[in-house]
Amino acid sequence: MKKALSLWQEFKDFAIKGNAIELAIGLVLGQAFTKIVNSLVTDIIMPPIGWLVGNVDLSDLYILLKAGAGAPPPYASLQAAKEAGAVTLNVGLLLNSIISFLIIAWVLFWVVRALSRLRAKPAPAPAVPTTKECPYCFSTIPIKATRCPYCTSTLETPTESAG
Repeated sequence: MKKALSLWQEFKDFAIKGNAIELAIGLVLGQAFTKIVNSLVTDIIMPPIGWLVGNVDLSDLYILLKAGAGAPPPYASLQAAKEAGAVTLNVGLLLNSIISFLIIAWVLFWVVRALSRLRAKPAPAPAVPTTKECPYCFSTIPIKATRCPYCTSTLETPTESAG
């Protein structure tokens, strides 16, 4: 019983505290964002591209591999070919997916870039010197040294130089 309670507590910690909630929120937002991008591609970007290539709806662009038993080719659209039972390579749908992917990748690039700039690391604090130069022999010595280990000169202490 104690082991089951411990396992339940561990699961609860994982589900509530860890990154599981953030991941779930990210997935839901990503799914909603995908719908927006798909609409952008299908409804806004692809119609002008289709118009530029001769009033062709790119989502209806396909290669016929085998005619369907329901009706002979040519088919007016991809949907008509599918209804006839034709075997097709759906090139237009692939193009729509590629364009959707590129738009999502582009937007995510800018989002990550903006977040990176918001989380920019502060400039490092200036390093505190740990060594100084002996004024007599010009050797590098520890900052706290009161006598140079190389020329054995007595160095002035910070209290002597302040006065």
